[in-house]
Amino acid sequence: MDALVLDPVLARVSGAALVVILLVGAWQKLRDPAVFEASVELYRLLPERLVPLFARLFPLLEAMAGVALLFEASRPIGFALGLAVLGTATLGVAINVLRGHTEIDCGCGGAEGHTRLSWALVVRNAVLLVLLAAGAQAGAERGLVWIDYLSVAGGTLVLLALYAAANQLLANHPNLAQLRNGS
Repeated sequence: MDALVLDPVLARVSGAALVVILLVGAWQKLRDPAVFEASVELYRLLPERLVPLFARLFPLLEAMAGVALLFEASRPIGFALGLAVLGTATLGVAINVLRGHTEIDCGCGGAEGHTRLSWALVVRNAVLLVLLAAGAQAGAERGLVWIDYLSVAGGTLVLLALYAAANQLLANHPNLAQLRNGS
């Protein structure tokens, strides 16, 4: 059975969106490393002495994944790094949700992020992993024309808008639940 080969426009839209998501995510963590380190510590998955090292390396790997996805020659490395970063983050969230430890911030939005751990966050990350797999492809071999490049730009903006909307819904969910319950 042949592997699923995407149209190059869809592959590039997915890849471009992931590049932006990974680079912005890394920047948010690197901009305020103390906040990210505190988030990592609250996950309670690493020995305390490893938390600072992990908190420094994780956003660097995230940024490297984003940059590597930009270029065809380094795309396989970007895919591997992106898979490691997104997979690690998703596993950490899932373990804490299974433990019932959901009252902490995910650490994915920097100091301004206020997204609690939830299964919805795991699903969001699973969607990002699918986009990563799509974006790591070169896509079917066909020549691109000007309208394809406009489609890539527009599609990338749409995916980023959907990602921002999903993040906002995830961040607002606890407040909406309180309003619904009359608290």
